[in-house]
Amino acid sequence: MKQLNRKNTGLEKLQPIKVIQFGEGNFLRAFVDYAFHKLNKEVDFNAGIAVVQPLKDGMVNLINDQDGLYTLFMNGIKKGEKIQDIELITNIVKAINPYTEFADYLALAKEEELQFIVSNTTEAGIEFIESDTPDMQPPVSFPAKLTVLLYERFKHFNGDASKGVTIIPCELIDYNSETLKKYILQYCDTWKLEDAFKTWVSDVCTYHSTLVDRIVPGYPRAEIEEYNNKLDYQDNLIVAAEPFFLWAIEGGDALKSKLPFHKTDLNVKIVDDIRPFKMIKVRILNGAHTAMVPFSLLYGNKLVMETVNGDFTGKFVNSVISEISETLDMDKNEITAYSEEVMDRFKNPFIKHALADIALNSISKFKVRVLPSLLGYYNANNKLPVNLTFSLASLIQFYKGTWNNEVLPVKDSPEIVEAFKNVWQLGSSDLVVAKILANTEFWGEDLTKVKGLSEALVLALNEIEENGIEKGFANFSKQY
Repeated sequence: MKQLNRKNTGLEKLQPIKVIQFGEGNFLRAFVDYAFHKLNKEVDFNAGIAVVQPLKDGMVNLINDQDGLYTLFMNGIKKGEKIQDIELITNIVKAINPYTEFADYLALAKEEELQFIVSNTTEAGIEFIESDTPDMQPPVSFPAKLTVLLYERFKHFNGDASKGVTIIPCELIDYNSETLKKYILQYCDTWKLEDAFKTWVSDVCTYHSTLVDRIVPGYPRAEIEEYNNKLDYQDNLIVAAEPFFLWAIEGGDALKSKLPFHKTDLNVKIVDDIRPFKMIKVRILNGAHTAMVPFSLLYGNKLVMETVNGDFTGKFVNSVISEISETLDMDKNEITAYSEEVMDRFKNPFIKHALADIALNSISKFKVRVLPSLLGYYNANNKLPVNLTFSLASLIQFYKGTWNNEVLPVKDSPEIVEAFKNVWQLGSSDLVVAKILANTEFWGEDLTKVKGLSEALVLALNEIEENGIEKGFANFSKQY
């Protein structure tokens, strides 16, 4: 088979660089690059992307070997039907490792048509490292690298206001753009850069927080032969993703005119406030994930898909989502549509999502993703939600560490694991529940003060211990 490159595909004409992208991994290539590819195809946006490798070790060489080309497979379930869309992504113009090509990296600042900077350097990427200096080639942190690049652009164009850029970070932290801007301005002060540049960075460049939502398994190593058989070229950078796509970006009419996604069928929402979108994602998608894991592992399942397809466990997950949905102050039709999409995503036969992989740090996840729904339901209805309460009991049981003489995949900080080990040595369920619920380091509050919760959890734990998950839940739900 022929190698994938621009000569072999007749795609030798390059688009002007309008986007600099920090990050070369699977997610950005299946999400942001795909989004700009759609703009190019459907509204003749004519935007090329220059990819910057944020860490010393990365894959820009692989990208350059294929002239920036790669194939995106979008596999999943839509309204009960299996679908697979295949798209050759063509808009990456070059990929640069600033650790070995620093001059080429700085040269990006001088691109006449540059308009956008996007990033996904992981949650740990947006940080301030005090030891970073402007003469390092390059500085260590992503905000410092970006400050150096922006300063080069400011100097090259003599502070021209028309050469400011639109900065759209995709890291999964709260207020990602505000945090990034704060660190850039902090570097301006630490490095004693001139006030004119600080004003240009602060007032001319614009910053837009985002929420990104797409499951991207990445390179389909286990099924690569099957994927290759669908192509007439050799692609070493195949990316697999689900069909679902949501990109919520904070911005107004000015950003909408710069990024005309409304002229495509892509689910990009440019809105005044992304918090409602984050709320529905964290509560329903992430919350259902977190609530199902201990419950389903104790039942004997291994995969998310297996869980939602099971008669008993699938009904439980649906009921969890229904209880969560009741607590959301949003348009009910939008909540219903999103919930249905989430269940389709969970059932995706192309994604083998192991429950054990999601079990990492389940206590902190439950606190952020599930507990607000449990308490919100209780406050609104003056009664406990049956399924969410049972999921909390399953979580406590799971952190015992063993079940039916088998070791459970508990993965958390040593302090939390040790705390549960000590509590379970107390013996009786009422002592275990009292100690766990009173631990404010776990939950941020004393949950023994929630009327009836301790008694419900003791009952649920006793049922789980005596009768297992399915019969235990049936007995528990009869009393609530």
